[in-house]
Amino acid sequence: MGHSVLGYSDRDIVRYYRSYKDITGANSLNNKLKNTCYNYKPDMIVMGHSDLINSQQLGHLKNEYPKIKIAQWFLDPLNKDGPDFERNKKRILDKSEYIDSNFITTSPDVLGFLPKNTNNYFIPNPVDSSFETLNNFANPCSVDVFFALSHGVHRGVLKLGKDDDRNYFLKQLTKKTNNVKFDLYGVDKKQPIWADHYFKVIANAKMGLNLSRGEPVKYYSSDRIVQIIGNGLVALIDEKTQYSNFFSDNEMVFYKNINDLSSKIIQIANDEKLRKKIGKNGKEKYFKFFNSTIVADYIINKTFGFKSNSKYYWEQ
Repeated sequence: MGHSVLGYSDRDIVRYYRSYKDITGANSLNNKLKNTCYNYKPDMIVMGHSDLINSQQLGHLKNEYPKIKIAQWFLDPLNKDGPDFERNKKRILDKSEYIDSNFITTSPDVLGFLPKNTNNYFIPNPVDSSFETLNNFANPCSVDVFFALSHGVHRGVLKLGKDDDRNYFLKQLTKKTNNVKFDLYGVDKKQPIWADHYFKVIANAKMGLNLSRGEPVKYYSSDRIVQIIGNGLVALIDEKTQYSNFFSDNEMVFYKNINDLSSKIIQIANDEKLRKKIGKNGKEKYFKFFNSTIVADYIINKTFGFKSNSKYYWEQ
């Protein structure tokens, strides 16, 4: 509210201006960022996974506009026992010399490599009423558990020969839960789903498994959690993520191991009243405290050092 926001799509610019003289499109991207700042005079730049924007360009902007603040949000896993750790670590540290604040979906207190000269904060994956529009808790659903796996964001097909620990977990889970109806994608050669197809499928599910690659780490989740709980499904999540610091057993389902998860799935699959209560409570609480407006407000206030009238829920 009250902010002027200019979107700057690095992917679109790179795609359009890539040429033989600029194979990656990075030169055009950085030059256009410089010109955009010259014309727009922003108080703040917020970057998300903008790998082709180089640190030299940010340094130039800091010299030209000393009062400008630069923040970056990073949604990929940063657990050293998780996937692509070294790559993701390098990406978040690449521009740290010129970054005023980092906002990540893992608790910073379990990461030992974040730069000391930068303010590092946890943010939840934000929910938005314009995207998460379903209320599965209010409707009859014929599928008990939904899960969709992919080998890359918006990648249309699975990569041949690629596997991860989630495949094994899902195979064991389905064996332990007789008479439970699963709807799984990206598993056993069943291709991933996206966009409208994704929402048509998820609209028919009672529960969603919030399962990320690698070992669970404090507060980390992909945006899968938003798609599940934001649409009124019961969210099934490993207790080691410590989301129980934010939600109760009446709002999310926390499991200790695969045996505990299977028994809880069976219970909820056969108890419509319980399923609807948890789905409704979870969605309402997530929208109340973890919505996109609140998260954006947090990013602005923390970057500029503004005082907030009250604590944010995840800081309690």
